[in-house]
Amino acid sequence: MNTNKVIEETYDVIVVGAGHAGCEAALACARLGLNTIIFTVSIESIAMMPCNPNIGGSSKGHLVKEIDALGGEMGINIDHTFIQSKMLNKSKGPAVHSLRAQADKNAYSNRMRQTLEHTDHLTIRQAEVTELLIEDDSVVGVKVFSGAVYHSKAVVLCTGTYLNSRCLYGDVIEHTGPNGLRSALSLSDSLRAHGIELYRFKTGTPARIDKRSIDFSKMEEQFGDDYIVPFSFTTNPDDIQIEQASCWLTYTNEKTHEIIRNNLDRSPMFSGVIEGTGPRYCPSIEDKVVRFADKNRHQVFIEPEGNHTNEMYIGGMSSSLPEDVQYEMYRSVPGLEHANIVRNAYAIEYDCINPNQLLPSLEFKSIHGLFSGGQFNGSSGYEEAACQGLLAGINAARMVKGLDPIILDRSQAYIGVLIDDLVTKETHEPYRMMTSRAEYRLILRQDNADLRLSKIGYEIGLISEERYQWVCKKEKMIEEEIKRISNVVVGSRADVQHLLESFHSTPLKTATTLAELIRRPELKYEDLAPIDPERPKLHREVIEQVNILVKYDGYISRQLKQVNDFKKLENKRLPQNFDYSIIPSLRTEAVQKLNKLQPFSIGQASRISGVSPADISVMLIFLEQYYRQRKDT
Repeated sequence: MNTNKVIEETYDVIVVGAGHAGCEAALACARLGLNTIIFTVSIESIAMMPCNPNIGGSSKGHLVKEIDALGGEMGINIDHTFIQSKMLNKSKGPAVHSLRAQADKNAYSNRMRQTLEHTDHLTIRQAEVTELLIEDDSVVGVKVFSGAVYHSKAVVLCTGTYLNSRCLYGDVIEHTGPNGLRSALSLSDSLRAHGIELYRFKTGTPARIDKRSIDFSKMEEQFGDDYIVPFSFTTNPDDIQIEQASCWLTYTNEKTHEIIRNNLDRSPMFSGVIEGTGPRYCPSIEDKVVRFADKNRHQVFIEPEGNHTNEMYIGGMSSSLPEDVQYEMYRSVPGLEHANIVRNAYAIEYDCINPNQLLPSLEFKSIHGLFSGGQFNGSSGYEEAACQGLLAGINAARMVKGLDPIILDRSQAYIGVLIDDLVTKETHEPYRMMTSRAEYRLILRQDNADLRLSKIGYEIGLISEERYQWVCKKEKMIEEEIKRISNVVVGSRADVQHLLESFHSTPLKTATTLAELIRRPELKYEDLAPIDPERPKLHREVIEQVNILVKYDGYISRQLKQVNDFKKLENKRLPQNFDYSIIPSLRTEAVQKLNKLQPFSIGQASRISGVSPADISVMLIFLEQYYRQRKDT
């Protein structure tokens, strides 16, 4: 006879999953004063980095900076645990500059765990959540594998790649999550029972190789930047100018490709064993060889997994080929001829949701109080996960407090672009953030994330008064310095002409302002110090903003006008639970898509695949009549 008593506990918010999304969600809720519990299948997997050992990168660096500006933890955590840092795309304009840091994976995970453990109002619980508890279309808690019940006012699902997950290479199939951790096998059935539509997605990771078996003399050494820029706006740059680890670059070759082509029938991805859809922008090496048959080589980055391990990550060569083929394939690469594999490469399949089921707040449309963030929403990457987790956590907390959700639009943040894409557009593969997805990327730079978002973070309650006041002061210093240099006139004095000549800049024929000189491509604010004796002593980050805002003033002004037009469409609200079939002249496809997605605004409707500009024109005319009639009645 079973005499065990069923445990029942009550919290304000429950977070399911302790990956990058779950950590941000739980920290946000707890820091906002809500009694929060976070569940994980393994406490050792908190903020684990099961794939690439880095944070940031092209467009992803923007997300990390925005997470930090809103009061999240990822930027602070990587500043404490990185081993190499590099600013990408420095040869291009500031809109696409992106910070990327190699992490000490164990240190990153351990520090995030310590942060959670020392956060008030936050409980960590190792248990598998197996069931959602729903009453009257509202979530009221969860049940775990042991049978224990946890009640709450809101639940945030951040299950990552663990739902019904299985890892595959060759004909080997292991029903586990990443790194051999247990898979969550029951929650998917509960989600389906409550009408939630699930997709089957796939991702993968390369082998890890013993550093001692690598011949680095055949590779190109890759160094970090001389000056390290922090991810967090709260990190003192002087504190992180450390001695950095090196990475290395090598290449596949025709022999590598031949080995892969000869064994494609043994790859579960090509044999049909893998059912899930993989990420287009992070393909496996066998996928690259097939899709880019004209390429005779592909880059391979050899990256350390940390300061206290010999494991090296083989970036660019993720695979699900059999173990024997992996040995042959990796050993065909220069420098890896004697490589010893520590961990095999594998593909992983998992359940995730169709994110069109979510509101822009990341709450499910059909279940009140149920929020979702991270790879469970059909995205890929640590950074994409973390920013969704942060917003889902913030909005879960605000719902519990009876406050309106925080929704960032496409003109405010990369986070706004990402979430809008997920909930509005059709996602048939893991979504990856890219700078090209952001229409207003010149004003959504990573360097000004604090100026764009810290006020919102402060109003939410995640940014301190002191930090917010510094941002306000910084904003004022930037404004005053731009005004000053726009009024400082210099003529064709000998010292001015000599300075211009030293930078191969055209000599002056008439007087001009310092601001006009900065607009020249070859000159920067700092270069003009010798002819600007009244120049105040400014922080490095203030100088950076002055330089960018002056140099790109015309482009920025043009983009701000585009944002104003965008805002007009975003502000034209649409009725909810509306039957679009009553609108005359609206095409059938548009009616179907609009009825399914129920967009909040004309702007959102215009971004739905299958809704044409002609449909939008018809809707605008109808809406004008619709709201006039409602006003009259």
